[in-house]
Amino acid sequence: MPRFNNADERAAWTLAESLAERAGAMLTQAEKALESWRTGKELNRIRCARRGISASDAEIRWSETASAKNALTDNSFHVSLATMYFGAAAAHYSRAHYLRSHGGAGSEPPPIRPRPPLKQAR
Repeated sequence: MPRFNNADERAAWTLAESLAERAGAMLTQAEKALESWRTGKELNRIRCARRGISASDAEIRWSETASAKNALTDNSFHVSLATMYFGAAAAHYSRAHYLRSHGGAGSEPPPIRPRPPLKQAR
């Protein structure tokens, strides 16, 4: 656990950690859905082989089942959520790093200095 310079930095880090944990949980759900799809596909292949149905036909039949579609949809959904949570965690880790590197001078970045006026040709 890192040391913190102020409460804003600690809050940003803590939020980033919780978002990263949530992203990990979403990836676990995505892996379960993918494993469900693989298991179903293999069971369908075995079942079709017993009936004398070719492997390519078995794959076509599997891809059209509700179970296959649901498993792939769940996988895609959870991967999307994990990507979103990892992105949010990265933003909060960056914020914590910014606050640490700038001495924790509040949660606002320094003001942008105005550009000097352009010289006009005569």
